[in-house]
Amino acid sequence: MIALVTGASGGIGLELARLFAGDGHDLVLVARGGERLAMVARELEDRFRVEVRPIPRDLSNPIAPLSLFDECGEVDFLVNNAGFGHRGSFADEDPAILSEMLQVNVAALTQLTRMFLPAMVDRGSGRILNVASTAAFQPGPLMAVYYASKAYVLSFSEAIRAELEESGVSVTTLCPGPTRTAFVDRAEVSRNRFTSSRVMEPFEVAREGYAGMMAGRAVVIPGKVNRLGAAGARLAPRSLAAGIARRIHEADEPS
Repeated sequence: MIALVTGASGGIGLELARLFAGDGHDLVLVARGGERLAMVARELEDRFRVEVRPIPRDLSNPIAPLSLFDECGEVDFLVNNAGFGHRGSFADEDPAILSEMLQVNVAALTQLTRMFLPAMVDRGSGRILNVASTAAFQPGPLMAVYYASKAYVLSFSEAIRAELEESGVSVTTLCPGPTRTAFVDRAEVSRNRFTSSRVMEPFEVAREGYAGMMAGRAVVIPGKVNRLGAAGARLAPRSLAAGIARRIHEADEPS
C-alpha cells in the first residue's frame, strides 16, 4: 500500500512518514527542498526496506497539486501535512505571503484531496489525514489568515467525512497544539509563558495522528492540555477567545 505525505522533509510530516514505513507501506514524499527530501527517502529505504519516491514540489505554486497528481497516480493514504504560518498585523502583512499561505494551507490541500479521493471511493477503501491545528477552534489576531486557514481545514474535513459515510474511506483531522518544529521559525513566533509548558515533540503528535487515522477517528487533538484548550475555545465567546489569542501572540519574542 502507498502513502503520500506532503511536508515530509521534517517535523510532523517526517515522523508520519517513519510510522508508515515502519508498518511496511511504500511512500511518496513531497516537500520543497529536494536535497533534504532525497536524504529522508534514503534513510527510510535503508531503515525500513520500503520503496520511497521523493518528489520535490513547492505547493505554493498553483500548478503543483495537478502535476503531483499526474506524477503519482493512485495512493491508499493521503496525508496533507504541508502548511505554514506567519505572525503580524493583517493590515501590515505582505500580500504575497498571505497568498502563498492560502495556496498551501487551503487550496493545495483541497485540490489534492479532490484529485486522489475518487479512486479511493471507487475502491471502497482509503484514508485521508488533513493536518489542521488547535488554531482551528478560534480566531487568531496577529495570525488571522493562518488561524482562518486551519478553521477551513477542520470544517472541510468534517464535511467531506460526513459525505463519505459507508464509502469505506475515512477522513481524519489532526489538530496539534504547539509543537517543536521549524514552523516556529517560519511563522516568526517563539515559545512564551503561555505555550512553553505544553510544547509537544513531533513524534508524539505524529503517533497520535497516525493511530487516529488508522482507527478512522474524526478529529485528533494530541495532548490533554491541548484538548482542554480546544474544548474551552469552542465554549467561550468568540470575542474572549480572540482576545486570549492576541495576548499570546503579543507575548511572542524573537527566538
